[in-house]
Amino acid sequence: MRRDGWQVNHKRVERIWRQEGLKVPQKHPKRGRLWLNDGSCVRLRPTHRNHVWSYDFLADRTQDGRAIKILTVIDEYSRESLAILARKITSDDVVDCLTGLFVKYGPPEHIRSDNGSEFTAKAVRSWLGRIGVRTLFIEPASPWENGYNESFNGKLRDELLNGEIFYTVREAQVIIERWRQEYNTFRPHSSLGYHPPAPEAVLTPSEMAKQPWLINKELERHIVQKLT
Repeated sequence: MRRDGWQVNHKRVERIWRQEGLKVPQKHPKRGRLWLNDGSCVRLRPTHRNHVWSYDFLADRTQDGRAIKILTVIDEYSRESLAILARKITSDDVVDCLTGLFVKYGPPEHIRSDNGSEFTAKAVRSWLGRIGVRTLFIEPASPWENGYNESFNGKLRDELLNGEIFYTVREAQVIIERWRQEYNTFRPHSSLGYHPPAPEAVLTPSEMAKQPWLINKELERHIVQKLT
């Protein structure tokens, strides 16, 4: 609201937020950290972009009951949502998705996930090893060890999935991608000083000419908007 020019007290906004019955954070039980014998913590903390990525799955259904498996990939340091893939997903689809992201952003140093079959498949682990990406698998039944992705998935479910009825898988893909773009470029993030993870920059025509791939990105966004 302040970014849009409103001069308001944050406590008043929070009070109205609660009175209207809007999103109320759920209470979570306190968790102890997992420590090794040498005193170091199991969970690797990201220190820069492309240091640690994480990926995980969500599940949803269309209005007629067809299952939708949703793969989310984030950069833990920047909090940017790198991809959300919604359809039936196999280990080959995971590799295809990561290949595109590695070409676009470069491979990360580490990638964190749970022990799901799509992530622990020999094909996925050997492929990541060949290109120098280290895998970090969390302990079974310990989702808090993948906290960045769990937090992102909670926002995706609370802000979109719980309030949308998808009639087709294609409709789900378009609406989820539109939400991802808004999350990256507009939605303020408290841990980033209430800035979005990847705000859009205004480019001049000469800058666009120097970076033609951005024109394709604009075209893709235009197509997504038309489909919705």
